[in-house]
This record gives sequence, C-alpha cells and structure tokens, in this order.
Amino acid sequence: MARKVIDEPSEEVVESAKKERAARRNPFARIVLFVKQVFQELKKVVTPTRKELLSYTAVVLVFVIIMMALVSGLDAVFAWLALIVFGNPV
Repeated sequence: MARKVIDEPSEEVVESAKKERAARRNPFARIVLFVKQVFQELKKVVTPTRKELLSYTAVVLVFVIIMMALVSGLDAVFAWLALIVFGNPV
C-alpha cells in the first residue's frame, strides 16, 4: 500500500523532534526545563480572595459534616442489623 503525502512529517517536525531528543540526553537540561515549566505554571495560579476562601472553606466543612453524619447513621443501622441477625452476645 502506498504512503500518502499527508503521512510524511514536515521538515520542521523532524527538526524539532531531533532538538527534543538531543535535549533529553542531557539530564541537567531536563532538570532546568522542568524548573522553568514549574515557574511558568506557578505564574498562572490565581489566589482566591478572602471572601472566596471563606466560602470554599464553609462548603468543604458542611460537606464533611454531612458525610460524617451519613456514615455514622449507616454504621448505626448496620450495627443494629448485625445485632438482630447474630443475636446479643452474652
């Protein structure tokens, strides 16, 4: 089956792949690149305002309290069912 022209990579793609491959060979260059990328990503971070932070904290606390109540209730129900099924140990 013949290859299509579309399947062949352009010279730019091959050249950039060679550069990346050469950069991968040097572990110090990889570390430097990683640190640069970390700082670039940290520049994108947006810190919440005090109002947003308090709102998010309240939402998390309410969710945790609801989940604790749910798990505690299920635990009590299953303990009661186990007591009925297996009887009262003496």
